[in-house]
Amino acid sequence: MKIFFSQINLLFIFLVLFFLPKTGFSQELNGKYTIVIHGGAGSVDPNLDESKEEAYINSLTSALNIGKEILEKGGKSLDAVEQVIRFFEDDSLFNAGRGAVFTSEGKNELDASIMDGKDLSSGGVAGVTIIKNPISLARLVKEKTPHVLFAGKGADELGRKLGAEIVNPSYFFTYERYNDLKKKLENVKGTVGCVAIDQFGNIAAGTSTGGLTGKMPGRVGDSPLISCGTYAKNQTCGVSATGIGELFIKNTACYQISALMEFKGFTLKQAAEKIIYQILPIDSGGIIAVDKDYNFELLFNTSSMLRGVANSDGLFEIEIWK
Repeated sequence: MKIFFSQINLLFIFLVLFFLPKTGFSQELNGKYTIVIHGGAGSVDPNLDESKEEAYINSLTSALNIGKEILEKGGKSLDAVEQVIRFFEDDSLFNAGRGAVFTSEGKNELDASIMDGKDLSSGGVAGVTIIKNPISLARLVKEKTPHVLFAGKGADELGRKLGAEIVNPSYFFTYERYNDLKKKLENVKGTVGCVAIDQFGNIAAGTSTGGLTGKMPGRVGDSPLISCGTYAKNQTCGVSATGIGELFIKNTACYQISALMEFKGFTLKQAAEKIIYQILPIDSGGIIAVDKDYNFELLFNTSSMLRGVANSDGLFEIEIWK
């Protein structure tokens, strides 16, 4: 009798495995995707010379193409977001990774976070000093630990343990950012971010920054904080923020956009406009976002925001100014 029931159990398992791909449990590609990127709001000199503007446009174009290619081939939104932000972190034009600004002590402290809208799994790091690509460590936090946020020395040591690429702190030294510190250009608010929805309908968002020029050592902004600088939920939207972090933290800005959609029935456009134009003060920053229906918004209340968008309908745009 026991053998008989064992045979039935094996047959049941076989039938489940055999029919699983045909019963809707596996996700199928729908041919649609949208990706949006930003390289900081209010961080561009209004008197930017033509060659520098061209450099920004070229880098934004390269970053957007990286994410577009991943999504076009049926890749995951999470992979697209990570790889786009890694590109930004390796480009000293942007205030993230290699181009991170300096604290008042003349050091670099980097923050990043990433979130998967499929299950709300998240990871963030704050104040790292030896991690080449903070966004990748943030993803390791999400996938290799039971926690969400690591900071300072603990985050750096976690990076060593998990195999993140380690660099000497001098790697982050660039003369342009150091001169920003000496000139005390405290209006530099550039951060980088990416939000994408893939052909499976999964949304992911990520943000990375060096913070504010001349910030107090140990200061943490919104970028590594889930709900403030980064948020993603498949049922609503994904958002990445850039600007004055303290204001985005106080208003849990990215989550609020999702909450307005979920609980008030707002469209993505209505929710984003409410936060950027009515809740946050002028010159505080901006957001990039995509929703579950592949719509997107690129909104800011500053004079500029380095930004771009691409989708499966053939749209591909890069902009800096309003």
